[in-house]
Amino acid sequence: MSGTQTTYNDKVVRQFAVMTVIWGIVGMLVGVIIAAQLVWPELNIGPWLHFGRLRPLHTNAVIFAFGGCALFATSYWIVQRTCHTRLWGGPLIPFTFWGWQLVIVLAAITLPLGITSGKEYAELEWPIDILITLVWVSYAVVFIGTMAVRKVSHIYVANWFFAAFILAVALLHLGNSAALPVSLTKSYSAYAGVQDAMIQWWYGHNAVGFFLTAGFLGMMYYFVPKQAGRPVYSYRLSVVHFWALIFTYMWAGPHHLHYTALPDWTQSVGMVFSLILLAPSWGGMINGIMTLSGAWNKLRDDPILKFLITSLSFYGMSTFEGPMMSIKTVNALSHYTDWTVGHVHSGALGWVAMVSIGSIYYLLPRLFGKSEMYSTKLVTTHFWIATIGTVLYIASMWIAGVMQGLMWRAVNADGTLAYSFVEAVKGSYPFWAIRVLGGVLFLTGMLIMAYNMFKTMAGGKTQDAPVIAPVAHHA
Repeated sequence: MSGTQTTYNDKVVRQFAVMTVIWGIVGMLVGVIIAAQLVWPELNIGPWLHFGRLRPLHTNAVIFAFGGCALFATSYWIVQRTCHTRLWGGPLIPFTFWGWQLVIVLAAITLPLGITSGKEYAELEWPIDILITLVWVSYAVVFIGTMAVRKVSHIYVANWFFAAFILAVALLHLGNSAALPVSLTKSYSAYAGVQDAMIQWWYGHNAVGFFLTAGFLGMMYYFVPKQAGRPVYSYRLSVVHFWALIFTYMWAGPHHLHYTALPDWTQSVGMVFSLILLAPSWGGMINGIMTLSGAWNKLRDDPILKFLITSLSFYGMSTFEGPMMSIKTVNALSHYTDWTVGHVHSGALGWVAMVSIGSIYYLLPRLFGKSEMYSTKLVTTHFWIATIGTVLYIASMWIAGVMQGLMWRAVNADGTLAYSFVEAVKGSYPFWAIRVLGGVLFLTGMLIMAYNMFKTMAGGKTQDAPVIAPVAHHA
């Protein structure tokens, strides 16, 4: 047996783990800038750096650069350890890293230039879409190929979530990005009118459901038991959670299109499936948190566990709020307001970023031959700054959103509107300022993490870990 086959491929995990932190800072910095542009409009500079150009750059950077790199890093680590085999796929493995970085750089160039398809979370034009497809197919081949050559018969549940996320995102990307190119930088969607909107939100909400939920649940099902030193609370519940979640999520997209030209029955289907979604989501949250049964004392001293368990609390909160906001009568108040922005960020900052940060903190010392992070105290500091920042952000947006919804629908006795639109904008200002503060705090936490990461990497050893043979189970 050659030396490479007896070690895990940790090089690609190291690359993605480091880039997770770097892209996190970039994406969150752009987020702070656009939040500040709403408070101080003079910060909208020129044609390339105003809110309309930077906002899609922010969403793409945090979802696909920060979140994507975290998913690549953790899935490549987890699939090797749970399958007791080296990553399979040869040259496709480095291609997934360099190809994904190229996608991110191209996004950072084209979006400020206004080269966009105009589709939420799918703004990148067709040549970049083709590159994304090539990287994603390579990712699927590497991940599923590694599972195929596994040394144990069992496929651990985290890998089910990762595999579903990889396959679903491929399906969504190809379906929604179908377009007719008219030049190198411009294409027109293959769909028109309300069908285009329906396909877009089938994609858009499932980007949340599979990219930002299923993959990160795979992370949760590995790192929470690992860091807690406890088996997962209920393996049966994790399998039920998996099937219920991936079946239900696909149908929730129309709740983004309440009170539009979409047929009423379609809106109702989206609402019903959104409400059903509460059950598997909370099943997963409870499974993760109950994994700490008998080990709650560890939460006091372990900041990594603090990140992981707090992320589950935000996951539970977001997945209660989402179904509630899909109810048509609630949506009549919340739609187009900052309440939606608050909901998105309770999921993005509280769930996705927190679970990613906890997982990367778990990986970094192991990837660089250290017993722990350079400073555990700084990890704890990061946790509190991030948590306070998240709470300030989402609470300000909830209050602003409900206020906006109530002001927009308020009418005088004669039926005229009680408030002009600009009065609602004026009322939102203090809350937008609080959001900037929340974003600055979260970004500060990421800068602390980067300092801690580079200090941990300094003088570290980067040899790959040996493959651990599976333990034989005798009857």
